[in-house]
Amino acid sequence: MSHDKNPIIAYDPWHALNQLTSARIGLGRAGMSLPTRANLDFQLAHALARDAVHIPLDFSKLAQALEQLGYHYQRLQSQAENQRHYLQRPDLGRCLNEHSYQALATSDIHPVDAVIVVADGLSSTAIENHALGFLQLLVPVLTKAGYQLAPIALVKHGRVAIGDAIADHYKARLCITLIGERPGLSSPDSMGIYFTYQAKAGVSTDADRNCISNIHANGLTYEQALKKLCYLIAGAEQLKLSGVELKDETTDTGLELSGSANFLLN
Repeated sequence: MSHDKNPIIAYDPWHALNQLTSARIGLGRAGMSLPTRANLDFQLAHALARDAVHIPLDFSKLAQALEQLGYHYQRLQSQAENQRHYLQRPDLGRCLNEHSYQALATSDIHPVDAVIVVADGLSSTAIENHALGFLQLLVPVLTKAGYQLAPIALVKHGRVAIGDAIADHYKARLCITLIGERPGLSSPDSMGIYFTYQAKAGVSTDADRNCISNIHANGLTYEQALKKLCYLIAGAEQLKLSGVELKDETTDTGLELSGSANFLLN
């Protein structure tokens, strides 16, 4: 840091706080503008956020990884034919296309308790970076608790509500949707989880869902997100509902799962 009386870059007194947050604070200034480094960092963050929205998710890679783990899956798609339609017509991303409905209709239906949906959402990067790691924690926990699961649904161009039709088809009590969240300049790969109890196609609304957001390297860990989800599942099973009437009252964000009173984690 320069200590000249007239430094080229005037540092902000909050500059040291950059070590504690990814927020853009204490950037300093060069004349009336941002320093070159801060300006380039902003352009890079903006480019990463745009890429997260526009670069298609390689579902084949995720499907291959699930197959290696022995997890059953099915590939579906919304009515949005391409990324442009998906971004311009949110309603198309909430409904399965005809081919996907036919695929569900011809699949073997066994009684299931829960469906897990993975949708690209608004950040393909989030799903590419985090979906598999979280599923490797979630699936064993649900299986150990005795839950019968439908094949994991990998939905291209899907919005949150796309899981309603899938859960309705399998008559599942629980719908768990992993989806890429709208990217920010400090978190282009943030994944969200939406949980709905007794989801019904065309009936369930956002008020019926619980959301666990901000899952990424600088946000919630997979273990923390799983603990919150299991708390919500236990509450939903007891109260027979989800959404605004089901509150996430978890206060401990530690990583020790075995000591939880939640039956799903015992």
